[in-house]
Amino acid sequence: MDTYEPGPLADVRAEQAIDGSWTLVFVRVFPHPPARVWRALTAPADLNEWAPYTADRDLATLGPATLTMIDGDEHTDIAVEVTEVDPERTLTYSWGTDLLRWDLAPTGAGTRLTLHHTVSDPSWIAKVAAGWHICLDVADHLMEKNPIGPIRGNAARAHGWEYLRDAYATKLDVEEG
Repeated sequence: MDTYEPGPLADVRAEQAIDGSWTLVFVRVFPHPPARVWRALTAPADLNEWAPYTADRDLATLGPATLTMIDGDEHTDIAVEVTEVDPERTLTYSWGTDLLRWDLAPTGAGTRLTLHHTVSDPSWIAKVAAGWHICLDVADHLMEKNPIGPIRGNAARAHGWEYLRDAYATKLDVEEG
């Protein structure tokens, strides 16, 4: 793997819902067309190269799927339900008790990705932001045809995860948890 250093903090905010859940809104602009970003979000081979999980099927169709969280030698299967698919625009699925909504919008130079990651416990917001920051940096390398391999689980600590968690906690004005 090439040497990895986290890029600048993303455009983020935390929103509290009436039911007490919290949503991390994480915006990242990629210099790649929506079709390429969509493939990175949905194709199992691409997800295997950057996401904190692998997928048992393409996520570009509605219905049940299994995402396998990987942390070193530990693998945990999580049943998910893909509930919204608008190719190259919107992908929504459950992830355990969390909900992920990925929105893509073309820009003049690529794609603006907006992730809405809803969690029940607000102490997770900064942790989630740090994790997605690293994952999406790795995804960018993949889309640039310079893959560095996934950085998952505890391995992320050796790649700036704690710094990112603290920085996002400050930026979002939330407890680190």
